[in-house]
Amino acid sequence: MARGFTPKVVTANDLRLGDVVYMCADGSWTRWHHEAELLTDEADAELRLLSAMGQSNLVVGAYLADARPGPNGPEPVHFREVFRTRGPSNVPFGKQEQAHV
Repeated sequence: MARGFTPKVVTANDLRLGDVVYMCADGSWTRWHHEAELLTDEADAELRLLSAMGQSNLVVGAYLADARPGPNGPEPVHFREVFRTRGPSNVPFGKQEQAHV
C-alpha cells in the first residue's frame, strides 16, 4: 500500500546573509518556520519548490522539508530541521542571540 504524502515546507538559505529561510504562502521568505506555508499536496509542493529555485537572486539550496501542522503553524518533523530553526550554533549570532534581548 502506498504511503500518503507527508506535508512539507520549502526551505533554503538567504543568499546574502546565509540565514535559514522558509517560503510563505505569498511567495515571500521568512526566518520563522511557523510562518511558512504548509504544503499538503505533492504537486503543489513541487511547484513551490520550482518557484523557490527560480529565486536564485535571493536564496540558495532550496528543498522540501517534512513538517506537520502545529497550533501556531508548521512544525519541523526531523531533528535536522528542528536544529535549523534555532539558527547558528555559535551564539551570540542569529536567532539564539535575539531570544536573549
